[in-house]
Amino acid sequence: MKNRIIDTSLQLFEKHGFHGVSVNQIVQESGTSKGGFYHHFHSKDELLFVIHDYFISYVLNKAMEAISTSTHPTEKMQKMITSFVKVFDLYKPHISVFYQESGYLKPLYASAIKEKREKYKTLLFNLLEEGVAAGEFRPELDRTITGMSILGMVNWSYKWYKREGEKSIEEIAEIYVDLILHGLLTTEAKQDSRYARYFLNNKALT
Repeated sequence: MKNRIIDTSLQLFEKHGFHGVSVNQIVQESGTSKGGFYHHFHSKDELLFVIHDYFISYVLNKAMEAISTSTHPTEKMQKMITSFVKVFDLYKPHISVFYQESGYLKPLYASAIKEKREKYKTLLFNLLEEGVAAGEFRPELDRTITGMSILGMVNWSYKWYKREGEKSIEEIAEIYVDLILHGLLTTEAKQDSRYARYFLNNKALT
């Protein structure tokens, strides 16, 4: 029931906007009841927060998993970028509503979302420093500008990505990995056989 309510509200919010949709409409369209709605959500505001929290929690958890299960910075970065890109397919409706309606989040909920976004950014920035210390990432690249460039480039995917497009989300993730690692890695790291599979020219040869 919870997922049905969320799926229905995503469709309604995208079409009519957050303030253009009532709890009664969500209940009616989802074929549930007000009791069922308030069993899962205290309010429509909490529902909007949950929609936002779903995909932000997913990408944050995947980033922490990549960092904790891998040894080398380049491998961690590849996994982190890949999971980041894939979220735009897994949670496309959630992200559309996020960018459309995030201004309506109550301060408490907005703060919780901001905290997770900042935590993700910190993980990325720390990984950039780790890569430089390990001799894998170019030390001359400014950490803040590099990190914000990666976030900005991947985040913009929500503007143009379409599931029915020419490239699958997996193929798009591989392109992002190739672009970012080519700019990020030192000459020596690019020649490391462990990372050859991350570059598209090597995939074309296999």
